[in-house]
Amino acid sequence: MKSDALRGHLDAMILAVVESEPLHGYGIIEALALRSGGELDLPTGTVYPSLRRLEAAGYLVSSWSEDTGRRRRTYRLSAAGRRALKAKRQEWAAFTQVVGGVIGHA
Repeated sequence: MKSDALRGHLDAMILAVVESEPLHGYGIIEALALRSGGELDLPTGTVYPSLRRLEAAGYLVSSWSEDTGRRRRTYRLSAAGRRALKAKRQEWAAFTQVVGGVIGHA
């Protein structure tokens, strides 16, 4: 999938994968790949700046955890992040309806 198609949607996708459970950065990358059927193979240089931006906005909260002897920053959704995700889902539904109405007609 072209990275241009993701512009403006990556934050919502990150919030969605963290919604069900806290994940570390690489776990988020793996979850995005899994949920997309392998179509999203995002580099860390794309995902980590988004994680920092989402945390600075108050949508994610992070903490350090140890996993098999490695310290990792784990991210979870904050209350503000849950509200933002709900709004982004509503925006996405409206967007896909409009675009589908335009390009879905022959």
